[in-house]
Amino acid sequence: MPSTLLSLFSQMADPRRGQGKMYPLAPVLLFTVLSMLAGARSYRQVHAFIQAHLERLNATFGVSLRRAPAYSSVRFILHGLDALQMQRVFRAHAASLADTAVRDAIIPAAVALDGKTLRGSFDAFHDRKAAHVLSAFAIDGQIILGHVAVAEKSNEIPAAQEMIASDDRIPGPAWAPVHSRRHALPKKPSRPPTARATTCWCS
Repeated sequence: MPSTLLSLFSQMADPRRGQGKMYPLAPVLLFTVLSMLAGARSYRQVHAFIQAHLERLNATFGVSLRRAPAYSSVRFILHGLDALQMQRVFRAHAASLADTAVRDAIIPAAVALDGKTLRGSFDAFHDRKAAHVLSAFAIDGQIILGHVAVAEKSNEIPAAQEMIASDDRIPGPAWAPVHSRRHALPKKPSRPPTARATTCWCS
C-alpha cells in the first residue's frame, strides 16, 4: 500500500519553535499541495482554498484544523522547510505509487527521461535564464518520480547520469535508454532541373 502524503509529511521535522506551532505542519502542507493542484498560484489563493474547503478537508483526511492559516502563516511555514527533505518525501511517495501500479505487470518497469524548460522562470530583471529541469517518468505507473535541475552551463546528459547513478534518488525501476528528441528533419526531394526555353531565331 503506498504511503500517503499526509503520513509522509508527518515524518518531517518541523523547523518552527514550540510557541509558533499554531497549525500542525502535515495538514498545512497537504492542503497547500491540494490547493496548488486546484490552481492556486499565490499564498492568498492557498489561504482562500483552505478556508473554502476546510470542513470537507478535515472530514476527508481525519484532521481537525480549526481554521485556515493566514496567507502570511502559509508563507512562513513553507519558507522554513528543508528543500531536500521535501524532495525526499515527494520522491518516496511517487516511488510507492509507481511500485504499486506495476507490481503485477508482465513487462519490467521502465523509466524515461525528459527535459523541460520551466515556464515563467526567466527573469530579465535579475539576468537569470529560464530554469531547465530533467524529469524521470515511470512509463508503467504513469507518474513523475523526480526532477533534477540542469546546470546553467551544462546539458541534460550530465544531469541524466547524476540521476541514474543516485540510487537513493529514484529507487526501484530499471532505466530506459535516453534518446534525443531532436531528430533531423527529412530533406525535401530536390526537383529535377527544368529545361530552359530557348528562342530560335530561324529564317
